[in-house]
Amino acid sequence: MLFHLRSSERGGANGAPQPSALPVYFQVSDFTLTNQNNQPVGLADLKGKVWVADIIFTRCTGPCPKITRAMKQVQDALPTRSQARLVTLTSDPEYDTPAILKAWAEHFGADSNRWMFLTGTKAQIRNVATNALKLVAAPKDPQERADENDLFIHSTVFVLIDRQGRCRGSYETYGEGVDFNKTKADLLEAIKTLERET
Repeated sequence: MLFHLRSSERGGANGAPQPSALPVYFQVSDFTLTNQNNQPVGLADLKGKVWVADIIFTRCTGPCPKITRAMKQVQDALPTRSQARLVTLTSDPEYDTPAILKAWAEHFGADSNRWMFLTGTKAQIRNVATNALKLVAAPKDPQERADENDLFIHSTVFVLIDRQGRCRGSYETYGEGVDFNKTKADLLEAIKTLERET
């Protein structure tokens, strides 16, 4: 299932108004993966925090570096007092070990206190990406690859999750017609809104 909505879409579930004007789309199912420091991370570790998730792979020669730089912009724009977390999954867990992800994180200036990079088995990643977060992540047919590292088709959105582990929005990061400055402003405002919710 491709979960995709524009950052401008608002409205309550089943037509009911939401106090924050941010709808509730679905509950994220439980998961356990491994972060760039080789530590287990699960949904329980993010409970009580607003978080933003995406999916990339480090061998990517296409959008992944741009998506990671976009997440870095979000990291840098978050207020110091914000408790929001950033979560990046890999679609290439066989290559993207914790050590590889740690090097990637350091290369892009990720704050390890706020931003985690997660890997696991192929089955675990598929479950979290597709079932828990409604992100697309699928191997690319060899005949369709532009080069040897053009390995996956995956979402290029940021998914916004609230303190209760519920998805509250999806934000385009990359592609024709995408103004990431506007996307970033909308996302930061939404994070602020969700952090005010009780």
